[in-house]
Amino acid sequence: MRPIQATYPATRFRRNRSSDALRRLTQENVLTVNDLIWPVFIQDGTGQETEVASMPGVFRRSVDGLVRAVAEAAEMGIPAVCLFPYTDPSLRSETCEEAWNPDNLTNRAIRAIKAEVPHIAVMTDVALDPYSAHGQDGLMRDGVVLNDESVEALVKMALAQAESGADILGPSDMMDGRIGVMRLALEAAGHKTTAIMSYSAKYASAFYGPFRDAVGANATLKGDKKTYQMNPANSDEALRLVHRDLTEGADSVMVKPGMPYLDICRRVKEEFGVPTYAYQVSGEYAMLKAAAQNGWLDGDAVMLESLLAFKRAGCDGILTYFAPEVARKLAKRF
Repeated sequence: MRPIQATYPATRFRRNRSSDALRRLTQENVLTVNDLIWPVFIQDGTGQETEVASMPGVFRRSVDGLVRAVAEAAEMGIPAVCLFPYTDPSLRSETCEEAWNPDNLTNRAIRAIKAEVPHIAVMTDVALDPYSAHGQDGLMRDGVVLNDESVEALVKMALAQAESGADILGPSDMMDGRIGVMRLALEAAGHKTTAIMSYSAKYASAFYGPFRDAVGANATLKGDKKTYQMNPANSDEALRLVHRDLTEGADSVMVKPGMPYLDICRRVKEEFGVPTYAYQVSGEYAMLKAAAQNGWLDGDAVMLESLLAFKRAGCDGILTYFAPEVARKLAKRF
């Protein structure tokens, strides 16, 4: 229902904008550190740190350095990190067994973080692309990505991560039916409190390029992912996918990418009223960073404005590479 208001000049909208105090008092949406999940990249070795060329300020870190970075994030109040591995090419295969190796890079990192920073939530990626010889998110045969066989592999991967201590599993593969099978397997294995944040509406987007550089998938990817990731032209389908994942046992849902799909975030939140997240993906980050470095945009201002847009669209939180920068800025605000 539209609010009743007097006509001009009895109503002057500028009154509530006339000072910082009034603007703060009438602000409808607020970004806080509690809204942030920090995606981080892992590499093998000790004392290693490699900047991702297409993502200025983002690094792959060996587990020891990652633990230190996560401890700093926790001190700033960031509630969760999400792990993505750069898997050595020698460990990638057609059958992806490294994905559920208890001692793979991700599982070692989970255990190390939980040992040193137990109060921060550790989220993981559940998809086969970092472990596959072909760069696809599932198993392949004769050039076709297989659904049911991939789900079986993903369940083994999810269980290995839960057993290593992951708090939140993030199935990003977009295979049909994987949430229900994962939830049953987690319950049967005693992982009753392990949460699933499903990438329910993940689009076949051109904004993922820098991320694939970070995890080494660009060099191996054969073909595209349009047979399982969503068509960017579709909106109603996203609601059907979210509904399916919730009925199968997802605790929260995600829209990916973020800013180009804020309409999807809003529709999901209004339709289902469940914890709804968005991923401000690598391409979004890279564009803003590059424009700021060239002096074309105020980097801090567009960083904060872009994240506030997610809150306005109804998101409960955002996965963003800006998380540490944002946390520092928010801490200085008051």
